[in-house]
Amino acid sequence: MAKVEKEKNSDQNGERSQKAYKGIRQLLYLKELVPGQKISCREVADKLKMSLTPVIQALKLMEIQGFVRHEPNRGFFLTPFSMEEVKEIYELRHLIEPALLPATISRIGKSGMKELKTALDAHVSAGQEPFMQDRLLRNVEFHLTLAALSGLDTHIRILRQLYNLLFLKYGGNYLPVAFTSSVNDDHQRIYDAVCERNVALAQKILTGHIADVKERVLESAEKMSGKVDIPDF
Repeated sequence: MAKVEKEKNSDQNGERSQKAYKGIRQLLYLKELVPGQKISCREVADKLKMSLTPVIQALKLMEIQGFVRHEPNRGFFLTPFSMEEVKEIYELRHLIEPALLPATISRIGKSGMKELKTALDAHVSAGQEPFMQDRLLRNVEFHLTLAALSGLDTHIRILRQLYNLLFLKYGGNYLPVAFTSSVNDDHQRIYDAVCERNVALAQKILTGHIADVKERVLESAEKMSGKVDIPDF
């Protein structure tokens, strides 16, 4: 009986920690927490209407994921903006995303094509929206849909974590609005190459797309001292 009760309490604690984790991610999304900021666990707990324990457990998980650092006797801080981190994220994207395309193209069927087209259209439609966060979210969904169709789960999990860092920690708009049309064009060309089952062409376009965005992101970041927003990915 005691064992059952212990397992029940453990499950409840896990659920609370997950709820706190999702709540903190939402605060990041809404920019209520920003890179470099000291995190008041009490304020976060009050906002989420939770006790301190699940909030601290969630922050420890986010420390492992690279969002947060803990300093003894000082508490938790969001990790600061880092040009090197942004460079590394794009370098990893450059390695992972094009490498998934052969598997995606070999596996994709009619339902997969429909799923990818839906993600493509959603990003194009979001380009007309006034809220940059919506556009970024749809952009991420297009890239992750393309990757997920490969069926290579470990690669996909790593890629999701990279996008989590870009979207939650650095989400925003560094590039001029005019660049959005270029991103849309690249996505359309990638989709067309996948439909044609042309692996080499799809890899070439995607590789160039990632390199182009990386260059523009870093140029903008260097000009905007203290700013931490990143454009369409």
